[in-house]
Amino acid sequence: MLKRLHIQNYAIIDELEIAFSAKLNIITGETGAGKSILMGALSLILGDRADPSVLLNKDKKCVVEGTFATEGRKVIKQFLREHDLDAEEELVIRREIAANGKSRAFVNDTPVNLEQLRQLSNVLVDLHRQFDTLELGESLFQREVIDAMAGNADQLQQYKTVFQHWHHTKQELEELLQQKNQFTKEFDYNKFLFDELQEAGLRENELEEAEANLRLLSNAEGIKNTLNKVSFELSEGEQPMVQQLKALCHQLQSFSEFHTAIPVILQRLQSAQIEIQDIADEIEGLNDKVNFDPQQLEQLNERISTGYKLLKKHGVKTTNELLEIRDQLDNKLQAVLNIDEAILSKEKAAAQLQGEAVALASKLTAQRQKQVKPLQDTVNKLLSQVGMPNARLQVDIQPYANLQDHGADNIEFLFDANKSNRFEPIRKVASGGELSRLMLCIKSLVAQSLDLATLIFDEIDTGISGEAAKQVGIIMKDLAKKRQVISITHQPQIAGKADAHYFVYKEIRGEQIKTNIRELSREERITAIAQMLSGEKPTAAALENAREMVMN
Repeated sequence: MLKRLHIQNYAIIDELEIAFSAKLNIITGETGAGKSILMGALSLILGDRADPSVLLNKDKKCVVEGTFATEGRKVIKQFLREHDLDAEEELVIRREIAANGKSRAFVNDTPVNLEQLRQLSNVLVDLHRQFDTLELGESLFQREVIDAMAGNADQLQQYKTVFQHWHHTKQELEELLQQKNQFTKEFDYNKFLFDELQEAGLRENELEEAEANLRLLSNAEGIKNTLNKVSFELSEGEQPMVQQLKALCHQLQSFSEFHTAIPVILQRLQSAQIEIQDIADEIEGLNDKVNFDPQQLEQLNERISTGYKLLKKHGVKTTNELLEIRDQLDNKLQAVLNIDEAILSKEKAAAQLQGEAVALASKLTAQRQKQVKPLQDTVNKLLSQVGMPNARLQVDIQPYANLQDHGADNIEFLFDANKSNRFEPIRKVASGGELSRLMLCIKSLVAQSLDLATLIFDEIDTGISGEAAKQVGIIMKDLAKKRQVISITHQPQIAGKADAHYFVYKEIRGEQIKTNIRELSREERITAIAQMLSGEKPTAAALENAREMVMN
C-alpha cells in the first residue's frame, strides 16, 4: 500500500506530504484546485515520462517520493531480487527531474530505469483515470479479466512457454525446408562441379610442381649441353681444373716448410680441389637425370591446361584452393542427403509441441468458459446496484482459426444498455458514464483475484450522481476492506464512505498561488460534504444530510 506521498516543486505545488490510510482514501476539492496535479505527480513514480515544464521553480529540481509498505508480497520480493534491489519492508520510490529535463529514478536509493519503474508500479498500484475506460473495449483487457477470475496465471505462463517453443521450432523447420529447396536447386550444378574436380584427381601442389617440371623439360636440351660442357671443363678437358689444382698443390707442397703462410694456402687449395671434384661428380649425376621426353612434356601440358581451366573457372590461383572447393562441394552434397533426416526430426518436435499447446489451450478455454456465467451474473447485479438496472453484460468466447500466444480464444465483452437483447461490443455502444461504472464493477471483481495492494480511481464517478453514486461508494468501501483504495471524486455520496478524507485547495503565498492538501477532521468532513451537496454556504439540511453520510 502507498503510505506516504511527498511532492516538491511540481506544477503549482511548492511542497506537500500526504500520509494515506490503509483503507478507503477520498480526495476532494474544487475544480482546478489541483487534484489532477496530484495524480500527475504520482504518475511520475509509476513510470510516466517526465516533462521539465512541470517545474515550479526552474532553479530547483522536482522531487516526487512515494513510500510503499510491501507487506511481504512475494511478487514484489521477486521483482526486487531479479533486479538486484534491496528488499525491505518499506519500498521508497523517488523520481527527480532536473531543470534541463533530465530525469532520474530510484528504488530504495538504487538507480533504476523507466522500464523497471513501470514494471514495479504494475505490481504496486492499479491507477484508473477517466480515459482508462477505453481499455475496457480492448480484447487484451477483456481476456485479462477472464483469466484473472479463472486464476489462469500459471497455466497461461505454461502455455506461453510451450507456444513460443513451438513457434520457434516451426521457424527452424521452415528454414530447413527453405534450405532443402535451395540445396535441391543447386544440387545438380554442385554435383557437376564436384565430379569435374573429382575426375581431375588433383593432389596437393600438383599444378605448381607440374609447372616446374614443364620448365625443366622445355629447357632440357640447353641444360644438358651446359652441364656436359661444365663437367668436361672440370674433369676431362685438355687442362682439367681438378688436375690443375692438384698440380699446383704439389708445387706448393715442396716449399711448405720454408714459409709459415704456405701450409695455410695449401690447405685451402686442397679444399677447393675436393669441392670442385665434388661439384664435377654432382654435375655428372645431374646430367644423367636430365633427359628430354616428348611424351612426358605432352602429358604435363595437358595436365596444366586442365588445371588452368579449373583455376579460371573457380576464380582461384592454387591447386590447394581447388581441393578446398572440392571438399566444400562434397559437404553441400552430403548436406542434401542429411537434411531430410533433420527435417523429419524437426517435424516430429513441432508436432509434439503443437499437441502440447493445443491441450493447454483447451484447458485455458475450459477455465475461461467456466467464468462466463459467474462474471455476467455478478457484473449485471453490480450494474443494477450502480444505477443501471437495464444494462447487461454478455461475454462471447469464440475460437480462433489458429492458436495465438494467449490461447485459442477470441474474447469479446458485449453490452446492452436497455434490455433490447441487442448485444454489441462495448467499444461501440457504451457511453462514458456507462463505461466508468462498468469498469468499476469489473475491477471490483478482478481485484479479488489479483495480488494488487492499491487501487487508485481518478474521477471514475464521472457522469453519475444520487443513488448510483451512493452504490459506487458502497462498492469502493467493500473493496477497501481487503486493500487500499484511493479515489478522487466530486460525489458527496462517495466522499461520505471515506476512512480518510483529504481536501485539495489553493492558497496564496506572497504573490503566488500554490496547491496544498490536508486531511479533514470529522466535523470538517461534514462541512466539506455539505458544500458538495448545496454550495459554499451549506444549508442546515445539507449539513444534516452530510452528517448522516459520514456517520453511516
